[in-house]
Amino acid sequence: MSASVITVETQQNVSHNLIIQRPPSGLCLQGRIRVPGDKSISHRALMLGAIAQGETQIQGLLLGEDPRSTASCFQAMGAEISELNTELVHVLGIGLGNLQEPADVLNAGNSGTTLRLMLGLLASHPGRFFTITGDSSLRSRPMSRVVKPLQQMGAQIWGRKDNSLAPLAVQGKSLQPIHYNSPIASAQVKSCILLAGLSVEGQTIVTEPALSRDHSERMLRAFGAELVSDPETNSVTINGPAQLVGQKVIVPGDISSAAFWLVAGAIVPDSELVIENVGVNPTRTGILDALAMMGADIQQENQREVAGEPVADLRVRSSGLHSCTLAGDIIPRLIDEIPILAVAAIFAKGTTTIRDASELRVKESDRIAVMAQQLNQMGAQIHELPDGMDITGGTPLTGTHVDSHTDHRIAMSLAIAALNASGTTTILRAEAASVSYPEFNATLQQVCQ
Repeated sequence: MSASVITVETQQNVSHNLIIQRPPSGLCLQGRIRVPGDKSISHRALMLGAIAQGETQIQGLLLGEDPRSTASCFQAMGAEISELNTELVHVLGIGLGNLQEPADVLNAGNSGTTLRLMLGLLASHPGRFFTITGDSSLRSRPMSRVVKPLQQMGAQIWGRKDNSLAPLAVQGKSLQPIHYNSPIASAQVKSCILLAGLSVEGQTIVTEPALSRDHSERMLRAFGAELVSDPETNSVTINGPAQLVGQKVIVPGDISSAAFWLVAGAIVPDSELVIENVGVNPTRTGILDALAMMGADIQQENQREVAGEPVADLRVRSSGLHSCTLAGDIIPRLIDEIPILAVAAIFAKGTTTIRDASELRVKESDRIAVMAQQLNQMGAQIHELPDGMDITGGTPLTGTHVDSHTDHRIAMSLAIAALNASGTTTILRAEAASVSYPEFNATLQQVCQ
C-alpha cells in the first residue's frame, strides 16, 4: 500500500491521528496475519501466576497497556514477573493469600478487568489494606456490580458515590461463601466472585442470566482449583480454599482483535485474509455467529486445542452482507465486538437491529452513543436506542474527521469503516488502539493492496 493511503500524524509526542485516504480506484485486503494474544486470557494468566505456588510460564502474552497494568499491580504486591514479551514471561507466584500490602496506590490504568478481578483477591486478604485507582475513564466506570456481591461476602470497600466509583479502598477480611444471582451476564463480575471464593471455606456459587466467557473457569481448573459448571442454569461453583500451582500458559490470538479483520475482509471488495492462531472459545464466538447470520464467507481451518483453549485459523473472503437482528443470549458472547459489527451493518442490505446491549454504555466510552455519532458523521444512518441501535445499510460513507474518544475498539472500528469511505478519513486520538492492539496500524499497512 502506498504511503499516501495510511499515515500517522503525531501531536506533542502523546496522541496521534490516523489518516486513511482511500484511492479512487479502491483497494483490497490480502495476506496472512496474526493478531495479539487474547487480552482476557493474558490478564488471568498474570493474576493466577502471581498467586499460585511456584513458577508460571506464559507464551504469547498480549503486550497492550491493560496487561501491563495488571503486571505492575501484582509486582507492587510481591509477585516476581519478568519483563513482558510475547516469547516467554516468567511469573514467580507468592501463594494464595500472600499478596503484600503495597507501599503506594495500585493503578489499574484503563483496565476494568484489572480493577474488578483484583478486587476479589484484595478483599480476601485479612489485615491488609489496599487502595486502587485508574485513569479518568476507569474512574467513571461502575464498580458497584462487583463491590455489592463482595460486601455480601463480608468485604469492606469504600469509594466515591456510595462505593461505586474508583478510587476504592479495601480492608481485607475473612470472607463467607455466597450464592450470587448476578443481574447481568458479566465475566468480570463472575471472575471477581470466583477469585474471592478461592480463599473462602465452602462453596461460592455464581449464577448468570446468560453464559458469559469462561476463561476464568478454564484457567482456574488448570491451576488446580475445584470448580463445577452447570450450563443448564448458567452457574459455576468453586470449592475453597483452593491450592493453586504454577502452570505453562499459551495465550491464543484474541478473537476480539481478529474481529476487525473479519469485518474488513468481508466488506472490502476482492479481499481474502487468513487470521492465524485465533482463540475460538465457544463463549467468545458470537462474532462468528453474527457474521454468519449476515452472510459472511468465513471458514475455520486447522482447528486444534492449545493449553485447554480451542484455536483455529480463520479465512475470510469478501461477500455481500445482509441485515440481521442481534439480541438476547448472543450479546454477552460478542459484547466487545458490537462496534465493529456496527461497521459491518453499514455495508449490509437492510436494517440491522442490535438490542440488549446497554452494557456498551459503561465501557471505555459510551460505545452506543460514540459509534452512532462518529459513523453518522461519515454518512451512515444509525438510530441510537437505549440498549442498542438500528443501522440502515447501503448508505455510502465519506471521509471526514472522527474521534476515538480514547476508546481502543472505537479507534479500530472507525479505521475499518474508513477503508470503504471515499476520500480521506482522519481518526483523532487513534493511539487508543495500543490498549489491546499495539501493532494495529502496522497490520493495516501490511494487508492493504
